[in-house]
Amino acid sequence: MKKIDHSKLKATPEAEDFSGKYEDTNFISRYLVNSYFNSVKRLLKKSEDINSAHEIGCGEGRSTIKLNKMISNLTASEYVDNLIVKAKNNNPDLNIFQESVYELTYDNSSVDIVFLLEVLEHLDYPEAALDEIKRISKKYLILGVPREPLWCFLNICRFKYWKSFGNTPGHLNHWSKKSIIKLVEKKFGKVIAIESPIPWTIVLAEKSN
Repeated sequence: MKKIDHSKLKATPEAEDFSGKYEDTNFISRYLVNSYFNSVKRLLKKSEDINSAHEIGCGEGRSTIKLNKMISNLTASEYVDNLIVKAKNNNPDLNIFQESVYELTYDNSSVDIVFLLEVLEHLDYPEAALDEIKRISKKYLILGVPREPLWCFLNICRFKYWKSFGNTPGHLNHWSKKSIIKLVEKKFGKVIAIESPIPWTIVLAEKSN
């Protein structure tokens, strides 16, 4: 894969707030987050022979806490320095380390399942990221992205980001359910199950040869 020059990326994860949805005490926000991870859990149950798992782009490790309750032998990684510190503090018993999604640490086909949850929409090169994830995954990928145009529409309904037509700051890419399935099947493998908790699309894909 062509080496990515990180100094030229448009993505600025160090400037974004990834913890807001976990800290929001609003009933609706809590319901949506719980619904999201219940969907991830249902997809995980459809996978087989999982002995190792890795989460990429774990942020402060809030999602990692939830994933660690679903699966054993979980590791996680993050690119932003200060988020790694927080992720380790939130998950003191897990191996959490720094890496770029474009240059992953694991060997080829060495992790049974990879999680990429609300990360792909922030990336300059989503296809390159999926190529690298396919390299390390032995069998599965669980990927979640905002479902468009519903995501932007709901932002407008709550009077957010009007100047950008409802687009959340930091979202560089936008996919409908149909288009994210098409991308995953092009770059990783067959989508074998789909969950649609509002306002996301989450897919379980099995790696192709």
